Amino acid sequence: MTDQIQTTFARRVEFVAVLMIALTAVLTAWTAFESSKWGGVMSIEFSQAGATRTESVRASNVANRQTVVDVSLFTSYAEAVANENTLLEDFLSDRFPERLGVAVDAWLATEPLQNPDAPATPFDMPEYVLEASEQADQLEVEAAAASQRAREANQRSDNYTVTTVFLATVLLLSALSSKVDNSRLQIALLVIAGVIFVSIGVVVAQFPVEV
Repeated sequence: MTDQIQTTFARRVEFVAVLMIALTAVLTAWTAFESSKWGGVMSIEFSQAGATRTESVRASNVANRQTVVDVSLFTSYAEAVANENTLLEDFLSDRFPERLGVAVDAWLATEPLQNPDAPATPFDMPEYVLEASEQADQLEVEAAAASQRAREANQRSDNYTVTTVFLATVLLLSALSSKVDNSRLQIALLVIAGVIFVSIGVVVAQFPVEV
């Protein structure tokens, strides 16, 4: 009778151990899959951040060139006004880019020669807007956001990877439980493995999922 009880107990221990190993294997596969997926998201976001930042630099370079041209035009225009060269003044003002023409008109409306509180140049006016500069700023914001998403994805990938270490412990304890002869030790190993498995399962359930 005692042998039968021991045999039954051994079979139950083996069944629970096998079940624990099977469930742990499934959860391990899931965490590995999610770690890989989030790693892919990280790579994509970092790539996007790099491309966007390159576009931002390109737009910034365009804005710098436009500023140089505008400053040169306005300087020549101011010299023509100072020299009372109306022909050159009109020639230059007719060739102002729209952004510069709007800013100069607004600046002249402040009567800068009589008003000490007037902005020093048209480039200090809110009407002077470089679309390329605004585009560069917006692209830089987008690049920073993509970099942040990449870092978050990397952390999520790491979180999933860390859980595999604990799941490996569950596999080890479950396998050992069927190899030892002491029944109390077998139960203890299975209980510890079960607690770790459930804890990791609860943690993984709270992780974001990427499919």
